Amino acid sequence: MLVTAYASAVEGVNATTITIEVNAVPGTPAFMLTGLPDLAIKESTFRIEAALGTMRYQMPRRRCIINFAPASVRKEGAHYDVPLAVAMLAASEQTIPTVADRLQTAVVMGELALDGTVRPIKGVLPMAIQARKEGFKEFLVPHENAHEAAIVNQIDVIPIGTLREAIDHLSGQAPIAPLVVDTRDVFDSQVHQYAADFADVQGQENIKRALEIAAAGAHNVILIGPPGAGKTMLAKRLPSILPPLTLAEALETTKIHSVAGKLAAAGGLLAQRPYRAPHHTISDAALVGGGSYPQPGEISLAHNGVLFLDELPEFRRSVLEVMRQPLEERRVTISRARVAVEFPSSFMLVAAMNPCPCGYFNHPEKPCTCGPGVVQRYLSKVSGPLLDRIDLHVEVTPVSFDQMAENRRSEASTAVRERVQAARERQKTRFREFPEIHANALMPAPMVKDICDLPQAGRTLLKTAMERLGLSARAYDRILKVSRTIADLADLETIRIEHLAEAIQYRSLDREAWGG
Repeated sequence: MLVTAYASAVEGVNATTITIEVNAVPGTPAFMLTGLPDLAIKESTFRIEAALGTMRYQMPRRRCIINFAPASVRKEGAHYDVPLAVAMLAASEQTIPTVADRLQTAVVMGELALDGTVRPIKGVLPMAIQARKEGFKEFLVPHENAHEAAIVNQIDVIPIGTLREAIDHLSGQAPIAPLVVDTRDVFDSQVHQYAADFADVQGQENIKRALEIAAAGAHNVILIGPPGAGKTMLAKRLPSILPPLTLAEALETTKIHSVAGKLAAAGGLLAQRPYRAPHHTISDAALVGGGSYPQPGEISLAHNGVLFLDELPEFRRSVLEVMRQPLEERRVTISRARVAVEFPSSFMLVAAMNPCPCGYFNHPEKPCTCGPGVVQRYLSKVSGPLLDRIDLHVEVTPVSFDQMAENRRSEASTAVRERVQAARERQKTRFREFPEIHANALMPAPMVKDICDLPQAGRTLLKTAMERLGLSARAYDRILKVSRTIADLADLETIRIEHLAEAIQYRSLDREAWGG
């Protein structure tokens, strides 16, 4: 008897429906798998045999030809166990005919344990989106993945805990009620729940101002300061002042985390902007994504959020250089001999570094013990092309005892976020004809001169600053973009001279004299 079941395979952040055909015909018992299955699928017959034995079913004593279509898509992983087991039972006529009929309108996914329980899988969200797109009525998934799948409406999400439950539901003997989740309510209730707040930070008003500017214009920023000055603490609080995720952004971000298997056990829609802080020993593939079967890296997991690189000069040169293209194009393409996948990677880069190996160059109290030329060699570990993509260079100074001992709470993230949102709305209106541009930092060079028009006094100031401070040519566009953001925060159409002056001070590393 020929039975067809439907499953799903994930490529990049999108899914492809897989048709599983099981034909059980008289003959010597054997299982022949075709359609480019990997080793995990070939081993599934052993898991299925053990699981069926515990439920008093038996493996088909027939010649079973199992085909996974389309054959051009590689099938990998153990999440085809449940649909394959159900199809084999239906093909060997161990279930009522209703099961085979119900399989035509359902997508079934899950990995089997030897006792018949169903284990969670990765990439459920893009699978559910594709199932709805193709008009399937039901999506059977493990209990742990049900909340994630229920984000998608207009399809019945059926949580299953065992293979027995899946069979009983499909046969109609013990129907399982679909899981219904009000995605909008869940999203709205969690969207502003941040663990860290700017109100906890004593002092550092100039640094908080710089981060507010960075958040308002989606600018990349580097924090330079001695150990213990608060660089990491401030970076952790940056997501709390960014505009909240829209529902579309949340869905896109959740898809990436779903594919990577990074969602919590009862994972639903991600409501906060992601914050990723990889260690400086990370490899190229772990940062940008890769592997034999490409998986998203840290820059994709930080999509629509913040990527924090602490101790920037300690990262391997090759690791930092592979970030250059994703920073410009806001996506990363990973090519292999058989497949090429694309992951989105639109993130804010926040980097932190000590000014020198000992950490106390330019410290107001402690002397620097580094020898001549050491500071410059340390800074040269970060390449010019990477610094070219960072708009704000912020010098972080240690907090004094009096500031730490103050009882007065600082401004909360909520108040800062309101100003940032207002500035972003101005930019959204400005770039409404350019859907790929949503913030000042994303402006291409030709657009900068048109939008960031300076008065004569401003041009004179910028020329003088570049000559006297020895600013490099790459600083020019960056200063204009940042000054445009400062003007947006002030709710002004034109860039004033004070906005330009503030932007100039955020180019520390471009000064020829900096670092000796």
